[in-house]
Amino acid sequence: MAHCIISEAEALLDKEFPVLDKGFIRLVDYMGGDTRVVQAARVSYGAGTKSLREDAGLIDYLLRNQHTSPFEQVVLTFHVKLPIFVARQWIRHRTARVNEVSGRYSVMKDDFYTPELEDIATQSADNKQGRGAALDVEIAAETQASLKNAQKDMYAAYAELIGKGVARELARVNLPLSLYTEWYWQIDLHNLFHFLELRLDTHAQKEIRLYAQTLFDITKSVAPLCCAAFERHTLGGVRFSREEFAEIQSRLENGGDGVLAGKELERFEEKLRAGRRT
Repeated sequence: MAHCIISEAEALLDKEFPVLDKGFIRLVDYMGGDTRVVQAARVSYGAGTKSLREDAGLIDYLLRNQHTSPFEQVVLTFHVKLPIFVARQWIRHRTARVNEVSGRYSVMKDDFYTPELEDIATQSADNKQGRGAALDVEIAAETQASLKNAQKDMYAAYAELIGKGVARELARVNLPLSLYTEWYWQIDLHNLFHFLELRLDTHAQKEIRLYAQTLFDITKSVAPLCCAAFERHTLGGVRFSREEFAEIQSRLENGGDGVLAGKELERFEEKLRAGRRT
């Protein structure tokens, strides 16, 4: 099959989509799309797919049944500008190829992330890694000012060391996690969907969720049928453990009497209410 040209994706190439205060995502390149997934599946499955005439139906079938290898035929390359603390969460997904700007070779830009006032909140009481209630506006403003002042001071110290001829690899060591970095990030569609499943979840930090949503919006232009199936079966779906499935069966058979109790029952019912996937 010849190279896939997708007009919607072509229109987005090299266009910056802003994220946060100074960040962005650009689609640099792509290989394949919905048609590539369909072709790869029909090669693999042979005559077994002839009953699935419509591409959307075949793609939906593949994703619903976790036949993921055809999705690996689609590859996307992004240029991303993001705060270092977001990058350190992002890089934990080790199924991509990454080239990041180096502070050893380049003088880092005076670009720092500062959260908006409404995003400055208390530590959550029940989530050790998340935010809780919004802070009083006055305290939030003081926090924001403190962050900006510290960023200004640390960059001034960095620039002073650079000016004295100190090696860039040493001058950078005190720069904070709020500093923006940039990288080229290349990933196949199957592993991108796994990234999005985790980073679009409400339990992910807000800043990386915003990047994930922009990634997903761009990816829809490359493989809209695949993205629709992903929304239906992954983002819009819920997974149940063996015990939770037994709870469902018991309720169906006994008219409301289940088998779970205590915290397990609470988590199960929360999952039903919120559509949690974990």
